[in-house]
Amino acid sequence: MRIAILDPFSGISGDMTLGALIDVGLDPAWLEALPARLGLPGVAVEIREVLRGEIVCRKVDFEIPPQPHGRHIREIRSMLAAAELPPVVRERADRAFTLIAEQEGTIHGMPADEVHLHEVGAVDAILDVVGAVWGFEMLGVERVHCGPIQLGDGFVRAAHGVLPVPAPATLRILEGVPVRPGPDGSGELVTPTGAALVRVLSAGLPPREYVPRRSGFGAGSKDFRGRANALRIVLADAGELDRDDGDVVVQLVADVDDMSPEYLAGAAEALREAGALDVVLVPVVMKKGRSGTRLEVLARADDADRLEAMMLVRTTTIGVRRWIAERRVLPREERTIDVLGHAVRVKVVETPDGGRRAKPEYDDVARVALAANRTAEDILRLAILAAERGA
Repeated sequence: MRIAILDPFSGISGDMTLGALIDVGLDPAWLEALPARLGLPGVAVEIREVLRGEIVCRKVDFEIPPQPHGRHIREIRSMLAAAELPPVVRERADRAFTLIAEQEGTIHGMPADEVHLHEVGAVDAILDVVGAVWGFEMLGVERVHCGPIQLGDGFVRAAHGVLPVPAPATLRILEGVPVRPGPDGSGELVTPTGAALVRVLSAGLPPREYVPRRSGFGAGSKDFRGRANALRIVLADAGELDRDDGDVVVQLVADVDDMSPEYLAGAAEALREAGALDVVLVPVVMKKGRSGTRLEVLARADDADRLEAMMLVRTTTIGVRRWIAERRVLPREERTIDVLGHAVRVKVVETPDGGRRAKPEYDDVARVALAANRTAEDILRLAILAAERGA
């Protein structure tokens, strides 16, 4: 599987991502034609080689004629709908813009649809997001990973005044993503656009093993003395995590102490039906000795945002924590076997030592036990023996 690894040792922005994609093989002519595809006439694309800390990088800039002062999210959605984009590109770009709008709205206390988005509404941000999302697709990348992100330090002057680094909306977007502060004196290194691209595209930290095939650098606008301000992208073939028994997942966690157990159990079942890989309710003791329940949801990366929103809507929690995790699952298959003339579904897994283990579905065991006037333990034993004979 072809993967891409983002190495944000000096932060990440949309233009840095585009520059690095060009450096690892994205056709410059394709990027130069992108503004016209998006219905943005008069926008010129400049791609050039620059030095950042003695490393040759690609720098992407847009020459943009006068535009409206920012755009609302609904205007951007209309633009994406009108453009001839692959469905997966349109969906991921919409998620990135929506994420920025939602976090800007949260910071400034207004609905996302009402936020006048300076960052999102800028033409270069639109080109950065669509170009980056589509660019990975053009290069045949099936999965993107991202290492810990260097955030920068100090303060930045924005449309809403002087803000700490990282900017409040940027930090909200990066919740659940590994980051680190600094280096000293670097200022802002991560833009909301760069943060949103990581959240939408990244399946988590890079795998433990991979085979690098090509690497390149996209230059940032700042040029620090003695240090490369650039983003590195590595195109690679997946190593250990590309095995059939391993993948990257997102763990979502919330603690609840003010919700009826029946309704919390109902929310857990709804999350399972909505595509969660696993949902667990764990008793916990919360502050002041109150009894509570920890809701743990395991999700695929593409489902994490949707399931997180469900947790916030269907439970009384006011916050959800998330972690990127690796999991190993045993190879499995589901069979249907005959027990006393009744069909029983059995899940058979293969262990690392070559052994096999069978687990009959409880609902089927209970149904056959009732029909045959036998105990559930008897039916379980017969089902396991039948499964082992059929191995």
